[in-house]
Parts: sequence; structure tokens; C-alpha cells
Amino acid sequence: MKRSIIARMAILALLRNRSRSLLTMLGVVIGVAAVIITVAIGTGARTSVSDQINALGSNMIIVQPGSLNLGGVRSGSGGASSLTPADGMAIAKLPHVSAVSPTVTLRTQVVSNGNNWQTTVTGVAPSYTYIRSWPMASGTFISQADTDGAAKVAVLGQTVITNLFPNGQNPLGQTVLVKNVPYVVIGTLTAKGQSGVGQDQDDTIVIPFSSMLERITGQTTLAAMDVSADTSDNVDAVQTEVTQLLEQRHRIASGMPDDFMVRNLQDIANAAASTAAILQLLLAGVATVSLVVGGIGIMNIMLVSVTERTREIGLRLAVGARRSAILWQFLIEAVALSTAGGAIGVVIGTLGSVAVSLGAHWPAAVPLSAVLFSVAFSALVGVFFGYYPAAKASRLDPIVALRFE
Repeated sequence: MKRSIIARMAILALLRNRSRSLLTMLGVVIGVAAVIITVAIGTGARTSVSDQINALGSNMIIVQPGSLNLGGVRSGSGGASSLTPADGMAIAKLPHVSAVSPTVTLRTQVVSNGNNWQTTVTGVAPSYTYIRSWPMASGTFISQADTDGAAKVAVLGQTVITNLFPNGQNPLGQTVLVKNVPYVVIGTLTAKGQSGVGQDQDDTIVIPFSSMLERITGQTTLAAMDVSADTSDNVDAVQTEVTQLLEQRHRIASGMPDDFMVRNLQDIANAAASTAAILQLLLAGVATVSLVVGGIGIMNIMLVSVTERTREIGLRLAVGARRSAILWQFLIEAVALSTAGGAIGVVIGTLGSVAVSLGAHWPAAVPLSAVLFSVAFSALVGVFFGYYPAAKASRLDPIVALRFE
């Protein structure tokens, strides 16, 4: 008997029991859909982490004050307050360092245009927008002359503009009071949205760091320094060089704890991506269990089908059908059930991924490799769990089968 005829007979047998066939496929459908959705979410998580890290800056390294030990009492991170603008100038001279921006931050109330708003005022250098990959929306950014002269100029984020100028008034040229010090708005930043920890990055006012130190805080130390390496390949080397330079400048003896911290954003990105990958594997493992359970369901139904069709099988064997033809028919039925279930699961999983992306505002991409793997694995489940019932059917004794009630 030709394989095409055997396949047609198998499909006709499945179509005679449509409801049972659909219910049998349900386990595979759920398993494949779960695999597709979990893989899509995991891929989206890695993409989201990568985008958030890239949004923070170009090949960026963050230098922050460390802890301080006074009489056995250790302060938390930032307690040392040891970073100075001179440290930033020294770091800028290192090879493979493309830009450095000292950073001083203050959370305070600002007033303009008859409105007030509490926001984060950040003192930075002219290289800030380059390091943070943050383009201007209008006007100009802080210049080196503004920094050298501690000028009273400011650049506003979009959230601050919305709250200080709610009527759509152009903020350029307006005056904003920061700690009762008047700052003239010279530019606005493009909207950047929330950071990875949910902080509104647009809720900020940027001024020269020298103006922040001299006119607002009265301090001489920095809250942090943003350092940008010239290429991604040199990030680790720059991180090591910055650490060694600051140890020399701060006279930190070998073996003693540093009074600063140098963090590489790529390390943070790798850790976050690794966590997302582990979570994805766990979820995919659960989904794979669903596939196996679906395969067991297929095997049970095929065994029931063999029992129901025992007389039919005996009759076909009695009139000359080969045992291999019986084997192939039942095996094709099992594979058809699992493969069709896998295809339906792919469609449902893809639609589910789109729904997750739209509902949670989460990037959810479905890789082609995940689709191919799911369909191939579902077909393999059909072969694995369908072989035993098919082999049992092919080994039936024709005489015993014909007497079966």
C-alpha cells in the first residue's frame, strides 16, 4: 500500500472523530503556546535590558564615592565624598577616555512662570549629552564657557517643562528659580522616559556643575562622575586605569579599601541578562513539561483508538494488509495530532506574545528558531508517544482481533 494512501486513511480516521482529535491536541497546543510566549518574553527582557543600558550612555563607566571608616563606624556608599573636579580632569587625560562629566545632584523645589515643581537639579559638564546619548529638543546645551564662568543657565527635561509651563509656553529665555538663584533656560532635552528602575529621567533640570557647587550647594566634592570609553572594547581597560589613577590621587595604600567605586554598566547589563535567561529557561522547562503531558495524552488516546478499532485492524490483516502499513497509519495519526497541535500552539503563542507586548508595554519578539523548535519538538513528541500504540496495533493477531468484542 502506498504511503500516500496510508496517510489519507490516517487523516480520515482523525476527521471522523473531530472533537476527540481537538481535545487530544489541546495539551500540545498549550505546551507549544507556553514555550512561544516564554521565549518571546525572555527575548524581550534581554532586549529591554540592553536598550535601558544603552540609553544610559555610550560605553559608560560610573565613578561614585565609596564608604568611609571613622573610628570603626563605616558609612554607606557615598559617605566618603572624596571625588573632586580635579579627579575628573585627570581622568579625562587617560588614554581611551573620550569624555568625562562630573555630576552633582540636588532634589529641590523650583519656581517659574507662576508655577512650582519639585525636581532633581543636576550639575554636569558640556560632555553630559554625549556620554548619556541624550540629544537636544531645542536651544543649546551648556558650553565650556558656561562651565568656566559658573553661568546661571539651565536646560530643562520634558517633565519639568510640562509642569512649569503647562500652557505650552516656550521655556527658552524664561527664568527658573533654583534655591532662589535665577537661571535662564537656554535649551530643552528630548523625552527619554523611565529608567530601568522606574525613575522618570525627564524630571530634571541640568545646570553647569561649577554653578551648582558655587551657587547652590557650596560644596567642593562631586556626587559622581560619568566616564565614556572611546570604544566598547576598551571599557574594561578604562575601568582599570580609572581605578589605579584614583588610588594614586587619593593616596590609597595597596590592600586598603578604596574610598570610591568604579562601576561598568556592561557588568550590570550582563548580570541582568543572565538573570532573564535563567528565568526564561525555568519557564521554558515548565512549558516543556506541558508538551510531555500532551504527548502522554496522545498516547492514551491512540491506545484507546487501537482498542476501538481492533476488529477493523484484524479484518485488514486478514485480507492481506502488511503489519508495516498498520504501524505507519497509527504513527501518522499520532504525528498529525501533535504537529497540528504544535502549529495551532505557534499561532496562539504568537498572538499571546503580541497581547503581552501591547498590554504590558513590553517588547516581545518571537524568534524563528523558537517556532521551528516548537513544531519539531511537537512532531517528535508524536513519534515518541505514538510509536507504542502503533506497534501494538501492528502486532495484533488477526484471528484474535476478529473475535474481539
